[in-house]
Amino acid sequence: MTHLTRRSLLGAAAMVPGLARAQQPAWPEKPVRIIVPFPPGQAADIFTRLYADELSRRWPQRVVVENRGGGAGAPALEAGARAAPDGYTLTAGTSGTLGVNPSVLPRIPYDAERDFAFVGNVVVLPLLIVAHPSLGMRSVAEVVAAAKAAPGAIDLATAGPATSQHMSAELFVHRTGIRMNMVHYRGSGPAMADLLSGNVKLMFDSVASALPHIQAGKVIPIAVTTPERAPQLPEVPTISETVAPGYGAYGWTGLCAPAGTPAEVVQKVNADLNAILRQPAMQARFIELGGTAAPGTPEEFGAFVRREIAQWREVARIANVRLEG
Repeated sequence: MTHLTRRSLLGAAAMVPGLARAQQPAWPEKPVRIIVPFPPGQAADIFTRLYADELSRRWPQRVVVENRGGGAGAPALEAGARAAPDGYTLTAGTSGTLGVNPSVLPRIPYDAERDFAFVGNVVVLPLLIVAHPSLGMRSVAEVVAAAKAAPGAIDLATAGPATSQHMSAELFVHRTGIRMNMVHYRGSGPAMADLLSGNVKLMFDSVASALPHIQAGKVIPIAVTTPERAPQLPEVPTISETVAPGYGAYGWTGLCAPAGTPAEVVQKVNADLNAILRQPAMQARFIELGGTAAPGTPEEFGAFVRREIAQWREVARIANVRLEG
């Protein structure tokens, strides 16, 4: 009579191609958490919840969004980086937390390039320059000419130090060789309120935030910051095509996992995420909310993040941008 031990069974399984892999539990076996480094209602949260709901429909387990605001997103990114690399904790990495923070935070608690496995970009969020009608300018060439004629005399509102709006503005003045007086607010809302009242005449803002005021005729769109024109404002030229060839600066939100997450998990999440982002209805919804879906490979997203870090490191050095803490 033949006696089969547990060890011999396992050994036999290992000798049969594919059997050992087939016996591994399918992922995901439990809910998947996505950490968003901002409070509910901000752009990164809104877009993350859109695709998280779709992933919940595709997967046998629910996808839960966890908001962790504060500290320029650094505590949330640290939590995401230190999570177990098993695919059950993902992180919404953004232009600020992955691209800008490494250059402006003196004691950043994570390494944006080494602590994460990059899953894929999700959305590009175009920015633009908008003006109060009383400024009397309707093109970015006019703005540059006026700034060169009176260096430092024109106020330019931003959503706050080291935000994507501020860093994009710093890149703009550097690339065009002008000087402007940066006026920082505690968020886009207060800055837009002052622009609408005419207290400040010019502002860098997101297309999503500015679009209703543009449509109402309360502010004038001057130029968008993406390399290509924004689908929400196809008649508005880009900075790149007018006064600064090659200029490109904008907000974005992608998806990351802790470094060491199994490659097959990263590839599965990327494939399902891209399938969602390529749905015409989802792409239309992104445009309606002021963004553009940005599907791609993990390798493409990783290379993109590294380029962003290099660009903002140079801008932070030139403009001497640093945050407290």
